[in-house]
Amino acid sequence: MDRTDAVVIGAGVVGLATARALALEGRDVIVLEREDNFGLGTSSRNSEVIHAGIHYPHGSLKERLCIEGKRRLYEYCASRHVLHSRCGKLTFAANESERARLEAIAAHAEASGADEDLAWLDRGEAAQVEPAIDCVAALLSPSSGIVDSHALMLSLLGEAEDHGAMLARNAPAERVERSGEHWCVHVGETRLQAGIVVNAAGLHAQSVAASIDALDACHIPPRHLAKGSYFTYSGKVPFTRLIYPVPIKGGLGTHLTLDMAGQARFGPDVEWVEAIDYAVDPARKPAFLESVRQFWPQVDPDKLSPGYSGIRPKLTGPAEPDADFLIQGPQVHGLPGLVNLFGIESPGLTSSLAIAEEVVSACRQSG
Repeated sequence: MDRTDAVVIGAGVVGLATARALALEGRDVIVLEREDNFGLGTSSRNSEVIHAGIHYPHGSLKERLCIEGKRRLYEYCASRHVLHSRCGKLTFAANESERARLEAIAAHAEASGADEDLAWLDRGEAAQVEPAIDCVAALLSPSSGIVDSHALMLSLLGEAEDHGAMLARNAPAERVERSGEHWCVHVGETRLQAGIVVNAAGLHAQSVAASIDALDACHIPPRHLAKGSYFTYSGKVPFTRLIYPVPIKGGLGTHLTLDMAGQARFGPDVEWVEAIDYAVDPARKPAFLESVRQFWPQVDPDKLSPGYSGIRPKLTGPAEPDADFLIQGPQVHGLPGLVNLFGIESPGLTSSLAIAEEVVSACRQSG
């Protein structure tokens, strides 16, 4: 049996950030990834946005960890030369019926202090900031931005490895057993003994939790899959900032984001699914066009084509209120050294470094 201090299951951005944080404390860490490379799931199938934290309920983990994570992420990217841009974001009201919802977002953001420089723009002011936008009002969030998610994960992995961590690819955790004062993680014919196990398996977190023999099933929440498709735009767009509608149930609405090369993409929409399937249905294009035309009537339909999709591991379904992050440590389930991460969706990328600190704190409390 191989021995290590900690096993992190899942090499997405949160798993890698957690491995780095544990390694920086001097712990030996092994990261288990079921795929043949890191970050192939939700971590690489998103908008790559650094969120300001203005949309999440007061007192929630999403709000607190997004705001703290944003600060940490900008500092990390600047000091490690990870490609990113504090480009800003406009959240717009397409018509007068949406104005009240935009005002509510502004009031919420002011109360939380998520973006101290948040500014209300009327139609004319919005047009001065983004001349091509068509809206009745907008909120300008200067602290929102974008990041190269692959470069970020590569940096996190490199720093973790520099401090002794190791990534095992094609290594699914098949079973986790409690053995005396340690955990025994089964990976094929290999057995890993560790004092700490972190379940950061994202879409597969519930199935990993179900394989933990000592964990009572009552601590495993249901999993709901919300698929979001993206369409890419082949031409240049007349926007320099992220453009968001007011939020919808299940997400932040079909929005315009830019990657670090300036390539535009629209999405994600929300499609509740039963199984993981990343195919993008071209038949969704008319709905995308309708969403885009709300703020950019001049969009060229011929330049819009299916791009990619991602799936969010939600803890509640379409008829239920949105759920918070669930960071479940020993104080909840009573098992020393075990931390389960459930429902880590947006703003998980922004929050990744702050989530990692929460996990490390939970590990310290359990000894």
